[in-house]
Amino acid sequence: MAVLNDLTHLETRVLGAIERHIARHGQSPTIAELASHLRLKSKGTVHRYVQSLIEKGHLQRHGTGWRGLRLVSDKSDRKTASDSGAASPSSSNVVAISSVPAGNMSPGKFRIPLLGRIAAGMPIEAIEDQNHLDLAEFFIGPDRYALRVTGDSMIEVGILDGDTVILKKSNAVRTGDIVVALIDGQEATLKRLGECADGMVELIPENKAMTSFRYAESRVSFQGVLVGQLRGY
Repeated sequence: MAVLNDLTHLETRVLGAIERHIARHGQSPTIAELASHLRLKSKGTVHRYVQSLIEKGHLQRHGTGWRGLRLVSDKSDRKTASDSGAASPSSSNVVAISSVPAGNMSPGKFRIPLLGRIAAGMPIEAIEDQNHLDLAEFFIGPDRYALRVTGDSMIEVGILDGDTVILKKSNAVRTGDIVVALIDGQEATLKRLGECADGMVELIPENKAMTSFRYAESRVSFQGVLVGQLRGY
């Protein structure tokens, strides 16, 4: 299968796996089958990439089940799929963070019930209480701003292409922080900060397929530190 220009590497893999499964079995795979084909443990990751392929017009959903996924075979079909669904996500890689406006929203409007804990492994007892989670505490404030992620360099810490990350505006960073680094005043990137020594700054992608980047300190400025992440399903 040819690599399509508007797709990331993992999106291309997901689309190829769906295409091969349909060719062999006459129907699209379930989420569990697709995760198995791709050797991915997280079904949420698979779901995210399938949704992105739908939004970009490479897949169509017929009905509500995973078996209802259909390939969009040509440009006219792709346009129809795009027109009938969501708009394509922004692919801009340019970030300008000269100022972050102060928030004027009431924090009390951003509270939701926190009803307990749920296990992602073995089951635990469900305990309901009356606490609240104050979203404003995490996401809103005069030093907060959001960026839309493009690319796959941070996928191994669960930051996927198309996610929205929330950052605290700061140039005071520590080794191990996930930061927004501005290179040569022009290109911004989200990476984990590695060792800073001998006048060099190391920026580490959380993707084993990629290598770390090293820049002279004079070329790098820090625009913020990761504090949260948003993803819709």
